[in-house]
Amino acid sequence: MYEYKVETYKVKMAEASMNKMASEGWRVIAVSPNEGLGYGLVVTYERKRD
Repeated sequence: MYEYKVETYKVKMAEASMNKMASEGWRVIAVSPNEGLGYGLVVTYERKRD
């Protein structure tokens, strides 16, 4: 079974945050522009649940 998490980031903070999540076992499965704010990213993560 998998679990999912959706996070929003400002572009400048996305790289560091995505690397931190990867170190915790999360995998990026989708990246979309955050059109609601007109800037930023919406990132969806997945990881296998133990």
